[in-house]
Amino acid sequence: MTPQQATKTMLVLLGLVILFHLLIITQMIPYTIVWAGKLKNEKDMYQFEGVSLFINLLLILLLLIKVNYLKLPLSPRFITIMLWLFVFLFALNTIGNLFAKTNFEKFVFTPLTFISSLLLIRIVKK
Repeated sequence: MTPQQATKTMLVLLGLVILFHLLIITQMIPYTIVWAGKLKNEKDMYQFEGVSLFINLLLILLLLIKVNYLKLPLSPRFITIMLWLFVFLFALNTIGNLFAKTNFEKFVFTPLTFISSLLLIRIVKK
């Protein structure tokens, strides 16, 4: 897979993840199936989902800068370091998802975060 294909795939996945989190915020999907079942009320859900949306939007921004779709005055080295941090974050999240209380996280998000790690490695090492 080329870095460009990996980037496009990652952007599609991130778009789907953002849609998923918006469905949780609008309560079309129950918040009890995410965050390892640790959310106890709607306030927690809004806080955690807000963080998740921010992180996903930040990653989209970094990817768009990396492939020169957006021109912002950030050094390529900074973008690369940030993307490596996301590789690390997704790797940790993969491990965490293996121990989630819900099967949904174990069987849907474990592969998704693992694949995301691999895609980001491909993008960063271009």
